[in-house]
Amino acid sequence: MGTSVTISAATAEDAEQIFKLQYLAFQREAEIYGNYLIQPLTQSLDSLKAELAEDTVLVARLGDEVVGAVRGSTGEDGTASIAKLCVHPRLQGHGLGARLLRAVEGSLAGHAGTTRFRLHTGVKSEANLRMYRKAGYLAVGNRTASDGVRLVILEKEAKDATDFAVSA
Repeated sequence: MGTSVTISAATAEDAEQIFKLQYLAFQREAEIYGNYLIQPLTQSLDSLKAELAEDTVLVARLGDEVVGAVRGSTGEDGTASIAKLCVHPRLQGHGLGARLLRAVEGSLAGHAGTTRFRLHTGVKSEANLRMYRKAGYLAVGNRTASDGVRLVILEKEAKDATDFAVSA
């Protein structure tokens, strides 16, 4: 390949690539749960475009190809929610997900008042849980998503995350 993966802010022009990547990357999760109606697989392109316009959305690029993505937003209570972290299946297991996680944490930590990060993953998603725990997240609860998947809610404090901020 010879090209390195770069992480940057997503643009409106990235919407279709993110949409296709998300659909591809979340197939493994759907298979784990025997449920192909999980939210990342049923999200509409218009909904994704709205997130691009409103939230912090980062992409990992290999040349011109979007090979990873993550979204986040900070609420009024200072909690930054991180969602839909995905990496192309051919690049999974090489640390790109962790790089995207650190980058979105850095970007969100730069927002005034961000005090903690929150995310969730399925209870059977062992690789995800390992990555999040290694990144310092602790389980703080659980819930059942509208699609029936049992989720673990994880959090960590936002301190010291600005070192990984990504410029727009």
